[in-house]
Amino acid sequence: MTSTDVVDTAYGYQLKQVNDILRKDLQEFKEIVARKAKKYKNTVMMGRTHGVHAEPTTFGLKLARWYSEINRDIERFEHAAKGVEAGKISGAVGTFANIDPFVEKYVCDKLGIRAQEISSQVLPRDLHAEYLSVLALIATSLEEFATEIRGLQKSETREVEEYFAKGQKGSSAMPHKRNPIGSENICGLARVCRGHMVTAFENVSLWHERDISHSSAERIILPDTTILIDYMLHRFGKIVENLTVFPENMKRNMDRTFGLIYSGRVLLKLIDTGMSREEAYDLIQPKTAESWDKQVPFRPLLEQDEEISKRLSKEDLDDAFDYHWHLRHVDDIFKRVGLE
Repeated sequence: MTSTDVVDTAYGYQLKQVNDILRKDLQEFKEIVARKAKKYKNTVMMGRTHGVHAEPTTFGLKLARWYSEINRDIERFEHAAKGVEAGKISGAVGTFANIDPFVEKYVCDKLGIRAQEISSQVLPRDLHAEYLSVLALIATSLEEFATEIRGLQKSETREVEEYFAKGQKGSSAMPHKRNPIGSENICGLARVCRGHMVTAFENVSLWHERDISHSSAERIILPDTTILIDYMLHRFGKIVENLTVFPENMKRNMDRTFGLIYSGRVLLKLIDTGMSREEAYDLIQPKTAESWDKQVPFRPLLEQDEEISKRLSKEDLDDAFDYHWHLRHVDDIFKRVGLE
């Protein structure tokens, strides 16, 4: 035996216990997101692309996307977790020269981990690189979700807000401040996890049957990353669970672009009357520019246009400016992601 037979096998056993904790954390977070998605399934809000108003969506759909992503994170985690829940007792260069393979199988079976099918003096570090990569991706998912909350909490938007307790202080200098510090904290920690992922990749390339350049780094990145993921899932889970949502602000913000969010529907209706897409687009776009530049409602500009009025009735425009059209497949999408 060599000391690494003990160390790497112990790592595998420790990571198995760690993974049981993280698995539970992931499931609890997934359930929180599922509950919130169902609650706000039909809460209409503005969909934004490039930070600009696009078309209506719902807050529930936004959360359903998170739910789908965390499911993918869980699938990736299960594969990577299996990889690192491994041991090796195969001697100085992995040949079992001075120990029977039975010992490795016996010890790993007792510990509830798998025996790595082939190794050198150490377990292959691509296993750990994959594991740290998956943990970094989980952290990045949380960062993505947290960034969304930060964007929606801006004063000029205020569609959601991290729970703010009575007497809580947001700024030592500005008493009015309510800052999304929890979500900001998650974003910062995700950067740390991604940094550890890079180190894990650097640890894969060892000299010949091993060197110990990976050892000192792993004493930092393995405990730190797993502890961080546990902390991040718990903290951000509480943020989502206690999130304050303002449906009335979501609806109000939809009107801030004067009905321009329905330009796509008007375009398609004109095409349905026999206009080419290019003709319809060239007819509508100047109206959108006038509405935005002059900050006036979009629909009256359409109604005043002779060509548009000839082709589209009041009922056609009523239908085009009805946000419910955009939400008619919400139930189908929820079923597709398993939220029923």
